[in-house]
Amino acid sequence: MDKHITLDPRLSALAALVGHCESYADIGCDHGRLGAYLLQTGRVKRAQLTDISADSLQKARRLIALLGLSEKVDFCVGDGAKALVKVPEVTVIAGMGGVLIADIIKNGREMLGSSRLVLQPNVAARELRQTLMEQGYKITDEAIAPDGRRNYVIIAAEPGESRYSEKELIVGPILLKKLPDTLAPYAAFYLRVAQKALKGAERGGDDKQIDALNHEIAIWEEVAQCLRR
Repeated sequence: MDKHITLDPRLSALAALVGHCESYADIGCDHGRLGAYLLQTGRVKRAQLTDISADSLQKARRLIALLGLSEKVDFCVGDGAKALVKVPEVTVIAGMGGVLIADIIKNGREMLGSSRLVLQPNVAARELRQTLMEQGYKITDEAIAPDGRRNYVIIAAEPGESRYSEKELIVGPILLKKLPDTLAPYAAFYLRVAQKALKGAERGGDDKQIDALNHEIAIWEEVAQCLRR
């Protein structure tokens, strides 16, 4: 087996936002490839890799042992941030729904302390941004990572006061400032999702949902128009 770790586009984008730090944690680390890469390339000095079950964590244990990196890793079994043994400089929570990530942040706020967060929600990015604002975080960077047929949004945040408009919560405050090329397909996808959901809400006669979806559609259409200029 080639012991040089390479990452797919999603994990590469996560690594880029982690940057360089002394201590790093990956909550729900799965196979541990991101942590292995960060340690192997010297981007982080020490890692905490966590998962809710010992069996799930075995994949990461085997990979880290194979690479000879075990002395640099604490393997932690437990629920969310409560599994951490110390406050890391940077914490990654990725590959889950935005609501679940939000719950991990809310329930583990004390253990996360001053840690900078790098988050990748599969869905519900708006709800995650709302929670960050409510829990005393400010969003410092955002990126969209195209990976196959999916476009993953990645959010970096650190402790600090913030207040975001509904447009910023839906699209992302930093994405709206940067307007990266990757935002166009991302916006087109979520415009289609909202339009499909609107048809369902109209069939069900849910006026509140209809109003919210019409507002979201208008936002995505505005973003798409801005990107075409």
